Amino acid sequence: MKSNELIKKGSDFLKKNKIKSHVIDSELLLSSVTGKSRESFLLNSSLKISPNQIKSFNNLIARRALKKEPVAYLLNEKEFWSIKFDVNKDVLIPRPETEILVESLVRYYKDCNPFILDIGTGSGCIIISLLQELKKSKGVAIDISNKALKIANKNSKTLKTQNRIKFVKASISNFKSLKFDLIVSNPPYIARHQLKNLDVGIKKFEPKIALDGGNDGLDVMRKVIYNSRKILKINGMLALEIGNGQYKKVSQILKLNKFNEKFLINDYKNNIRCILSSLNHY
Repeated sequence: MKSNELIKKGSDFLKKNKIKSHVIDSELLLSSVTGKSRESFLLNSSLKISPNQIKSFNNLIARRALKKEPVAYLLNEKEFWSIKFDVNKDVLIPRPETEILVESLVRYYKDCNPFILDIGTGSGCIIISLLQELKKSKGVAIDISNKALKIANKNSKTLKTQNRIKFVKASISNFKSLKFDLIVSNPPYIARHQLKNLDVGIKKFEPKIALDGGNDGLDVMRKVIYNSRKILKINGMLALEIGNGQYKKVSQILKLNKFNEKFLINDYKNNIRCILSSLNHY
């Protein structure tokens, strides 16, 4: 069977099973199975695919269509900040919205070398992407999951930032360390009662610990904000990713903890997605 026929067959089956990204998913899965780029299929639509490759492809398509397994977990990788990160079911899949946070921080610190703390690092995508751009910066990444830290460590070695990041198993509540110029976090911020409303692929496959923000979605956010006061340098920055509709509540928590908002960053749908703030020092 030729590549274009197989991509169409896979795409049609995904579409029938209500997968919105059916075309690109089919292309990505065939690309993974054959080791050829998606572009090569566009340039040559009649590439021959071997029977074994067809079998593997059909298996992946079935998992995507029937189980709603995310493509990133099927491929064990996700592109973020134009970098391929290893991911598996132990870490949250990096989102395009989080790239907005990285972009803002890279722009702000382009002439500096901040000492960075990444709280709840997961795959390590935020701190590794920052260090790829801020060549002289160093940092610490913490997470309460050993499995997540293993993936983050692997990504750091692959991307040659391992000499500039120290990975530590810790919760922000009991983390005592040096003081930081920049503390960044994309904490779990979905209210517990809303987890059941998430897409099947998210609630069935992504780690609950990285999604569950407690009763109002802000349990971890409160801990991050409260504990950051003790380890943020004067003129340091706290950069948070928040959920839709959470700005007013998070803003209130920041004010209660003596933080002063410096920048608000909107996502692609014009929702406030990130808050950058500094401590008020009287």
